Amino acid sequence: MNDGERLQAFIAQLQGQTGLNAARYERMLAELNATQPRDGHDAEGRRQIAFFDAKQYDLHSFSATNDDSFQLIAIESPLNEQTVSAAAGCKVVCIFVNDEAHERVIARLAELGVELIALRCAGFNHVDLEACQKYGISVVRVPAYSPHAVAEHTVALMLMLNRHLHQAYLRNRAGAFILDGLTGFDMFGKTVGVIGTGKIGQCVVQILNGFGCRVLAYDVQENPEVASLPQTEYVGLDALFAQSDIVTLHLPLFEETHHLINSQTIARMKRGVMLINTSRGGLVETVSLIEGLKSGQIGYAGLDVYEEEAGIFFHDISNQVLDDDVLARLMTFNNVVITSHQAFLTCEALDNIAETTFANIAEYFAGKRGTELTHHVG
Repeated sequence: MNDGERLQAFIAQLQGQTGLNAARYERMLAELNATQPRDGHDAEGRRQIAFFDAKQYDLHSFSATNDDSFQLIAIESPLNEQTVSAAAGCKVVCIFVNDEAHERVIARLAELGVELIALRCAGFNHVDLEACQKYGISVVRVPAYSPHAVAEHTVALMLMLNRHLHQAYLRNRAGAFILDGLTGFDMFGKTVGVIGTGKIGQCVVQILNGFGCRVLAYDVQENPEVASLPQTEYVGLDALFAQSDIVTLHLPLFEETHHLINSQTIARMKRGVMLINTSRGGLVETVSLIEGLKSGQIGYAGLDVYEEEAGIFFHDISNQVLDDDVLARLMTFNNVVITSHQAFLTCEALDNIAETTFANIAEYFAGKRGTELTHHVG
């Protein structure tokens, strides 16, 4: 079935539908995509990759990096139970942070002949690794792409909140060129708590050093390069919360880090603290954050991630009612800035993601398995 025939089939199905909803639409797309005959290769012999949640910026960087060894089957929808059939005939699926890879999806991928899940991100908490092992599917990821991208976005959020740049921009656009309520503070001399000092956290500390900040660092495993930086010391979480004017999170999401920021930890922070999260939404208990903002215990919040962001971030819902009451409440605060998981979004990071993802896939097809894979997860 060529593209024209597929379009006509799709139109015919649409004409026969009443009460078409998002789930049915996604399922129809997946079913139509699955009608393409595939055996893991295209007509030129290139390996086919089911590329879920495909965005133009992704396709641009992956297409530019592709040495013509692979064919990307671009699927605009995220991977989930309704769309998984679109992977039929592909040995590899490539997914991002908000795709669903729980056991039922993994089982269906295995039925379709998928052998490898290639994550184009560092986090893997959305993938059921036990199910992957059970069904014989390998998982690889991109452990680091551009730590500078996320670190710079982190500090940009600090500066935007501190100097009220979001409010000033909107005022000026409306012709209100006034300064009342826009007073900020010098970053120089302030104490910043950096929780998580891997590659991104280290970059954040280095940038903050340039501002003349005092840095309190915390990690279960200390980074000697961070420890050697000026005006930086490792402390326990209690000391970090009690002394920091700004707290920024750079941790993976595991069971032990889930809701690290909650009503109890917020109560231990300095009143009026600024909280920044460019890591994983689940690190912050959002309802507790809202209570902290309402009471003034939290003075500012800069979020690039949100624990219920799937289905919202990376989507245009401007013509819909936002039915997430918690997010809607969060967005009413003028001392909160939310960006939609864009901290990674630089040309350099996108190129690095594409290069590492293709290298991961090439390793698999070269015969490496399990721990032999450079960036294996599991």
